[in-house]
Amino acid sequence: MKKTSTGRKSKTSTKRAGNREFVIITYLFVAVFIMMMGYFAYFQVFKSEDFINSPYNTRQNTFAEHVVRGEILSSDEKVLAQTVVGEDGSESRYYPYGAMFAHAVGYDSNGKSGIESFGNFNLLRSHAFFLEQVINGIQDKKNPGDNIVTTLNYSLQETAYQALGSNRGAVVVLDTATGKILAMVSKPDFDPNSIASQWESIISNTDSENSVLVNRVTQGLYPPGSTFKILTTLEYMRENSNYQDYSYDCQGSITMENTEIHCYANAVHGAEDLQASFAKSCNTSYANIGLSLNRTKFAGLCRELLFDADLPVPYPFNKSSFVLDKSSNTDQVTQMAIGQGETLVTPMHMALITSAIANNGTLMRPYIIDHTENYRGVTVKNYKPSVYSTLISEGEAGKLQELMSLVVSEGTGSQLNGQSYQAAGKTGSAEFSNVKGESHAWFTGYASTEEKGSIAVTVIVENGGAGSTAAVPIAKQVFDTYFAQ
Repeated sequence: MKKTSTGRKSKTSTKRAGNREFVIITYLFVAVFIMMMGYFAYFQVFKSEDFINSPYNTRQNTFAEHVVRGEILSSDEKVLAQTVVGEDGSESRYYPYGAMFAHAVGYDSNGKSGIESFGNFNLLRSHAFFLEQVINGIQDKKNPGDNIVTTLNYSLQETAYQALGSNRGAVVVLDTATGKILAMVSKPDFDPNSIASQWESIISNTDSENSVLVNRVTQGLYPPGSTFKILTTLEYMRENSNYQDYSYDCQGSITMENTEIHCYANAVHGAEDLQASFAKSCNTSYANIGLSLNRTKFAGLCRELLFDADLPVPYPFNKSSFVLDKSSNTDQVTQMAIGQGETLVTPMHMALITSAIANNGTLMRPYIIDHTENYRGVTVKNYKPSVYSTLISEGEAGKLQELMSLVVSEGTGSQLNGQSYQAAGKTGSAEFSNVKGESHAWFTGYASTEEKGSIAVTVIVENGGAGSTAAVPIAKQVFDTYFAQ
């Protein structure tokens, strides 16, 4: 009889199958381990700061038990916030310039805001020399926290703050080539040194839109008025390659169905082309232009320029709104074309659009932390400029630059003409109530020199009237200060 090998083969096959399963399980564990390590590295590099800065993260209190909160400095090393340690070891946060940097720097009492909030992780880390930290630990002493050096220009901030005066409103200044936030002023304001004692009275104000805690630069929603004509013009040029042939005869007012549009102060501009309509900010001409536009395409343009979208800013913000579709009636379209009606925008949003135009269509991501350093001034981390998006083409930016230059040389921004710098911009007067003559004053524009490059400035003065008389002088003071430095 022949001996059978069936049993031996069965055992061998079983062993091979077992080995194969073992290899598969091993590979699965290795793959899971690699993915976990990859996510851990990703978390450490990209997400850890977000989680640590979260107000729901109780680890922040643990950091504060071992680290004295670091300082916040202007770009020229002026101390904007510091922790004062008493002889008994008590700590209090002190803001040397009081309300002047209130919304930009924020507060560290009854919660946090501004840089004090989104820079919290940096301020509660310590990069003091290792041995110094060891000795402090042995002696049960706190380590000195790292400092934040901001992009804020002290002279520009002071100028903007003083120029806005007792008016309600906002001023924001951006470096168009880098995205650095050079100044940020919002009024009414508060003194962060006394916010703890005033907290109950502040939060008892049920009118949240008018609260002193609202940063009007990023959270204030206003009708843009004639500054919106920048977008109306861009859409008209996109739809009409022969835009230079546009002509209109302004008689100071125009009635379309049940809608009557007036030019500011009922001015009669007469025969105009597109350039003159823009420079003189002719409402009737732009109402006429608005009715000629493809509403779907116009809505698409506004979305491209960040309407109804998140803004790339580190501060809490409100989305700007633009409501237009095929069903919009004549009144809605004409009001929209001149920046009235349901269109609302924040000053920061207008500054971003203006900055992109000045930067040949490219929007740089705005940022306000330049670098962090340890308490001895040794740099820990640098924050570098980065491109956010190309909002419009270089050719379109060039056309808008020409039109905005005409506003200064021939139109409503003439106070900026003939300076040591080249300025361009758009004024606006935005009605916000049914009372005749009540309007917010706007200016958004930029100025440049070969030596210092270009900065964008956006100003709104609540109930200020005409942009040319209330907002332009504020922008001029900011430009004068910057280019004189």
